[in-house]
Amino acid sequence: MAGTERSIDELYQDDPERADAAVFGRKTGVDRRGFLGGSGLAAMSAAVGGAIPFAANIPGGLIPAALAQEKAAPAKGPQYLKFPDKHEGLVVLGDRPLVAETPESLLDDDTTPTNKFFIRNNANAPDPAKDPDSWKLTIDGEVNQKLEITLGELKKRFRPVTRRLVLECGGNGRSFFTPTARGNQWTNGGAGCAEWTGVRLADVIRAAGLKGSAVFTGHYGIDGSLSDPNRPALSRGVPIRKAIDQNNLIVWAMNGEPLTNIHGGPVRLIIPGWPGSVSAKWLTRIWVRDKVHDGPGMGGTSYRVAIKPMIPGGKPDPNNFRDLESMPVRSIITSPANGTKLGADVRELNLRGAAWDGDLSIRRVDVSVDYGATWRPAQLQQAKNRYDWRRWTARVRVPSEGYYEIWTRATDQRGTMQPHVAGNWNPQGYGANPMHRIAVLIG
Repeated sequence: MAGTERSIDELYQDDPERADAAVFGRKTGVDRRGFLGGSGLAAMSAAVGGAIPFAANIPGGLIPAALAQEKAAPAKGPQYLKFPDKHEGLVVLGDRPLVAETPESLLDDDTTPTNKFFIRNNANAPDPAKDPDSWKLTIDGEVNQKLEITLGELKKRFRPVTRRLVLECGGNGRSFFTPTARGNQWTNGGAGCAEWTGVRLADVIRAAGLKGSAVFTGHYGIDGSLSDPNRPALSRGVPIRKAIDQNNLIVWAMNGEPLTNIHGGPVRLIIPGWPGSVSAKWLTRIWVRDKVHDGPGMGGTSYRVAIKPMIPGGKPDPNNFRDLESMPVRSIITSPANGTKLGADVRELNLRGAAWDGDLSIRRVDVSVDYGATWRPAQLQQAKNRYDWRRWTARVRVPSEGYYEIWTRATDQRGTMQPHVAGNWNPQGYGANPMHRIAVLIG
């Protein structure tokens, strides 16, 4: 690849055959079977660092996982986060506002530690609250009685609950789209599963008394936009049917500790299963409305996906979009890490991972070591509660030393599986959930 100005991904998205020729020295006009049976296979083996036992199964135009990371990382390599009390392995995707994702191998805990939890801001974080219990929250709009309550009063008046819930950025997986979609280029690391402590949003809304005219909520925090601090950076909401789900929480603690400022402390919303943008940080107001909310981040193509498939890279038709609601099915491999090298005598791999799926549940997770030619089921652990992710384990055997790709594929309760590649392209890059794959070199 020396001397080229184009990335591997750009080459493959334009013309897989020419990409094979450029990357592995394949002559044009030779079919892939011939390529993989001769000098092309030798070049590919050299590129990935070892023999490829299941080379015959490699799909045409597939970028080996050992090389595919080039797409997500800038030319100078990933920039790692330097932030108080956060893990140094998080990868910075943006610094104004601060956005950082968690590599899959750091999501190997059943409960995601706070220091490993991803960061997604829409503006600069406000200053930490000096007296958290005096923080004020207002519930107004289409309610019988406006409710103004401090965090201290909230803790005393309503029964606290603790739930382990997945929180996921709406753009998680965005980097897998071709052509590139707008926004932070997340891989799979815009998600985490922490234990949140707070009170049910439904209890607080009902205390104010919902009117029959209530249709939607609008959520507000104190973070102002980067261009105008007096305007909200983001204000999204959910239909009332989702707002009164018993699993939604107004939280003040994360993993048994007071909610940190960078994660929305002293109080935030957690609306599990839906894009993280509706889980407002530094929460000050919930406006119950008689129509669909129209705050910043609502409408247009913001947090919306195409109803009918559009031409990738094409001009969007505003009438062909709907709000992204339940997040898509996803599974990841958390151990071993991508690029792991093992001794030549290893013939068995112990795999671990996680799977989750918006408002639905996970039916099964399968893994493959031969490019999807065969699949075997993983063992699923029980969830602690609804909207918890499902941890999974699997043990697989390999025939010899060499280069292997481990693929994982989750299936939801309706039978929908993760696709091989990201589908339903949209300008803002929502809903990309292709199968996760990692490279392992034995010997």
